[in-house]
Amino acid sequence: MTENQNINEKETDIEVSKSERKRQMRALQGLGERLVALPAAELAKISIDDDRLRDAIDTARRITARGGLKRQLRFIGKLMRSIDPTQIANDLAALQQRTAERAATFHRIERARDKLRADGDRALGDILAIWPHAEASLLRQWIRQHPKEVARGNERAHSRKLFRYLVELDQSGGEAS
Repeated sequence: MTENQNINEKETDIEVSKSERKRQMRALQGLGERLVALPAAELAKISIDDDRLRDAIDTARRITARGGLKRQLRFIGKLMRSIDPTQIANDLAALQQRTAERAATFHRIERARDKLRADGDRALGDILAIWPHAEASLLRQWIRQHPKEVARGNERAHSRKLFRYLVELDQSGGEAS
């Protein structure tokens, strides 16, 4: 046996350090904390095959005492050591990505609405470039009504109505390329 082979064998025989094991356990516990913090509808979208883990998460969601919750979260971390957490981590990442996309869409629509309210007819071309299937006459009508609604004190209702219309446009046809 050569010296290089002997060194390689020794490197593969070395166990994971205690510090690394602790980091891994904390990461699994953190994954469990993220699961516990999810709303029920989003938690249902996460594929958790282990019934004990699912029950432990449901139990943790009901615990209000801080100390009890910390113990339950450690227990969830312990249970997660016995399963492969990659699918759960992937599901959480996909969920976080969808949430970020929804927030970006919301902000984009909000900016378009605010631009329409502030710039009026000058912004209409930009809006029609984003949503070419929008009814220009309806948008012009809302632009003309805006000062009247502000004077009446109905600005918020008018803004919500315009926002809902833009959301419908975005959902029905998407953006122009």
